[in-house]
Amino acid sequence: MLDEKKLSYYIGKSKTLQPFDAEKKIRIVILGSFTLNGLEEVLRVKCSEIQIQCNTYLAAYNQYNQEILNSQSELYKFSPDITFLIIDTRSILGELFFSPYLISIEERKKLIENKLQDILNLVKIFCSKSQSKLVICNFTVPTYSPYGIIENKTQYSLQEMVYDLNEKLRHNLISEPSVFIFDFNGFVAKYGERNVFDYRQYFYGDVKISFDYLPYFANELMGYVKSVMSINKKCIVLDLDNTLWGGIVGEDGFNGIKLGNDPLGKSFVEFQRHLVALHQRGIILAINSKNNWDDAMKVISDHPNMVLREKHFACMKINWDDKISNFKDISQELNIGLDSMVFFDDDPVNREIVRMNLPEILTVDLPQDPSYYVQTLLELNDFHVLKITEEDKKRGEMYLQQQKRIELGKNAKNLDEFLKKLDIKVTIKKADEFTIPRISQLTLKTNQFNLTTHRYQEEDIRNFSKDPKKIVGCTRVEDKFGDNGITGVYIINKDNDVEWTIDSFLLSCRIIGRGVEYGILDHIIQKAKKEGVKKIKGKYIPTKKNKPAENFLPDFGFTKENDFWVYSTDKPVKRQDHLMIKIE
Repeated sequence: MLDEKKLSYYIGKSKTLQPFDAEKKIRIVILGSFTLNGLEEVLRVKCSEIQIQCNTYLAAYNQYNQEILNSQSELYKFSPDITFLIIDTRSILGELFFSPYLISIEERKKLIENKLQDILNLVKIFCSKSQSKLVICNFTVPTYSPYGIIENKTQYSLQEMVYDLNEKLRHNLISEPSVFIFDFNGFVAKYGERNVFDYRQYFYGDVKISFDYLPYFANELMGYVKSVMSINKKCIVLDLDNTLWGGIVGEDGFNGIKLGNDPLGKSFVEFQRHLVALHQRGIILAINSKNNWDDAMKVISDHPNMVLREKHFACMKINWDDKISNFKDISQELNIGLDSMVFFDDDPVNREIVRMNLPEILTVDLPQDPSYYVQTLLELNDFHVLKITEEDKKRGEMYLQQQKRIELGKNAKNLDEFLKKLDIKVTIKKADEFTIPRISQLTLKTNQFNLTTHRYQEEDIRNFSKDPKKIVGCTRVEDKFGDNGITGVYIINKDNDVEWTIDSFLLSCRIIGRGVEYGILDHIIQKAKKEGVKKIKGKYIPTKKNKPAENFLPDFGFTKENDFWVYSTDKPVKRQDHLMIKIE
């Protein structure tokens, strides 16, 4: 189980927190139907540990209705980024929690429908008054039943009532872009009802998440915080010996390693299965292992119980170089930051070396018993996202295609020849319901080629796309090796009839260096000309990571005027002949 600190630690630590100059800041509101004292302190400390400045507001006891319904409440004055709404089963059912069978089946069904509508009404009102993400906890299905062992022989029983409420809540909110359901019922199942619910604390002060498990609960909620702040990890880097299989292949041989045929070997197979599942939803996998290439590749390619194969790895550093150098090479080849990586290695010495030299990498302490590798992986809250796009699902395939592009580049005489051989097709289109989630995702995640690093949630992009004073566009890039998906975004402010300002302009790291950015900007300028616009202005706002975008505007021909780079639309534009551009 996750090695979590005591609540007393977080409360003490929260008192010593000092304001700090953080690049990332978040405001969190907690609304609950029961006592949740201590939760905000845990969240503040956990945020500070990952360099997020967190301000919190804990609403008064059981005042969630009043806070949401009153437009002048402290909830709305606080202007949160995330709001957690935590209502428990006992509160929602009242006395019927103990006596559900005093009313008929139809009355029980009507009761659940009414409770559902009450919650959905609160959600609707909240969303109309706030730009905050709303995270609602679903309801714990009680193990208790007044009917005991014949509970499951009872039509529309107490447990079925709660299951029904949870399913209807999920069904009604599945398409709401700013509303999410935290599986509190699953949380209780994972840690145990007898642990999470402590009768003594409940009788003492209506505490329905025990003090011992409040930090575990906060840790689950941090998955939403990391997703909203776009600091989730995107790449798992793996050692091989005693990490993906048992034993040392260079010493034990192909037939001597532990992989699948006994209890120890089965634990490695299970670990690999979970890694493949993460890969299928967009997490990049890489290898950093001191090993003989031929020995390791024979296992990866030929072992009958190996789940992970060469096709699953975007980068493989299997050599006798030091792991620090390998990490830097992986970062360069995949064009991702070291802070996007999570490292799994069974050797505590290797882990400490990486921690000391590359602290930005999340280095995981693997337990000595491989049976617990899966549990360690699942307890990480660093891979969560609020939306999984089609580009995410295809990311592994896209990185394999990227390796083919690298090979083509090595064999080309020069950059121009390489770009022409790629057969790059660029499709530029306006934002729509299909592309808005991906556009938002790119604004939240893209750091390197990003002029302004403005971060926008889905609701922001949706509102911008409806604003006649704005242009929101995106770019799909394809070439001879495959489809990169939507990898470029621009947002233009139409200041007036003769002047536009670039609010956002960014490219995914996967397509940097192919001239696509110039083709997109050329399109924007041509569109401006048609509408009689004389000037386009833009800014480069430097961050720690967006150096690749620094010279983009002046290289294109923009000139500096005060705080802006300015381009006169009557100037000629250098065409990117290697691009085939289609406008939709």
